Amino acid sequence: MMQGRLAGRTALITGAAQGQGEAEARRFVAAGAHVLITDVLEKPGRALAEELGERARFVRLDVTEERDWTAAVEGVDPDWPPLRVLVNNAGVHWKRSLERESAADFARMLQINLVGAFLGIRCVVEPMRRAGGGSIVNVCSVLSLLGGRENGAYSTSKWGLRGLTKSAALELGEHGIRVNAIHPGYIDTPMLRDAAGAGRSDDFYDYLPLRRSGTPQEVAELAEFLACDGSSYLTGGDFTVDGGMTAGSGPR
Repeated sequence: MMQGRLAGRTALITGAAQGQGEAEARRFVAAGAHVLITDVLEKPGRALAEELGERARFVRLDVTEERDWTAAVEGVDPDWPPLRVLVNNAGVHWKRSLERESAADFARMLQINLVGAFLGIRCVVEPMRRAGGGSIVNVCSVLSLLGGRENGAYSTSKWGLRGLTKSAALELGEHGIRVNAIHPGYIDTPMLRDAAGAGRSDDFYDYLPLRRSGTPQEVAELAEFLACDGSSYLTGGDFTVDGGMTAGSGPR
């Protein structure tokens, strides 16, 4: 029998073809889980599932499409363990001032980053309830704890996801379903590199207590902990993985 902290359960991870989601998929398989790798990026998603082996499968899932959620959840292999973990990792980010932001793009950010997670939570409640409980991990951001210049749409979507986490934890706890939020800071992913552009200096991270960016693996380790029984009394919580970014400001 497969051993590991996540053995005997199936996990669905969104946005899992690259970046933090990919690291979470790798970590979860290593911890014994069966993993549904979901994304709109089909080629890297399928390649990752093939690499990870028989306990991984790729399913194309656009988080804004309710029918995609239904198909993914109802399509879990009947020979796999019950679906007991959801990681709402998928998201988009761009920097734009409020003056330059369009209403359509603002709504699109909310649809992907917030409504997508809502659809996922709603879709997994019944299978998790049948399984006797589960864990939902919402990947928020330090910008769901702070504001950010030229991040009005993104910060709003992540503050909303944080609020959804709290409400879901209150409603679903009686079914043994825990809901927690991870708040990553500067994590070295394609999304961060795209947002940073070419002008970042070597001393950019010097104001952080840990003086560096984080890795996707460090986020994945926290997600694994929140998904496993070792965190069985944690729900509605906020967990930062940010190198001390939100600890406060101090002399430089």
